[in-house]
Amino acid sequence: MTRFYGCDAHKSYCLFTWVDDSGESGPFFRVKNERSEFRDYLSTLPSGSPIALETVGNWYWMVEEMEKAGHLPLLTNAAKAKAMMGKINKTDKLDARGLATLLRNGTLPSVWIPPDELRDKRELSRTRMALVWMRTMIKNRVHAISSKYALHMDEISDIFGLKARHVLEGKAQELPPYTRECLFKELELLDEVEQRVHQVEA
Repeated sequence: MTRFYGCDAHKSYCLFTWVDDSGESGPFFRVKNERSEFRDYLSTLPSGSPIALETVGNWYWMVEEMEKAGHLPLLTNAAKAKAMMGKINKTDKLDARGLATLLRNGTLPSVWIPPDELRDKRELSRTRMALVWMRTMIKNRVHAISSKYALHMDEISDIFGLKARHVLEGKAQELPPYTRECLFKELELLDEVEQRVHQVEA
């Protein structure tokens, strides 16, 4: 008899339960979000067990452990799943059993789980986005200081180019001491962030 598992995941623990194809429900198991304890619990399940899991922030490592244990994780849209469960007074147990029931009924609103290699590569693009955001923020700070103290460089289109950098550093000598120090620190940080962006893109 096939058992369909529901996993209600939280920051520090997961609550598991199952429903079989006859509709019978199993007990609840609370598992700490520690890899060793997670593995121990997964090792008690029948090989190839289908496990419904909501799209919570820490699903990556959970799916990874489920796959390594030889099970079939199915990721579901949390909002859609809860709407289909129709549970107004939400509890962990209702969520876990509701996920298992949707899985058993074939109505689980599942989403695609990228392969492990692709999940890993996605961090490159996320990191690049974060670094580019930091680069833009630093450049805006430099522009703001230049504007506040009238360090005009109208003749230069890109004040962050190599030639313009020397001009900017020369004009920075006109700034008050603390402002000048902050400007140079931001330029140093900009150089480091630029280097990190190139490393991620390589």
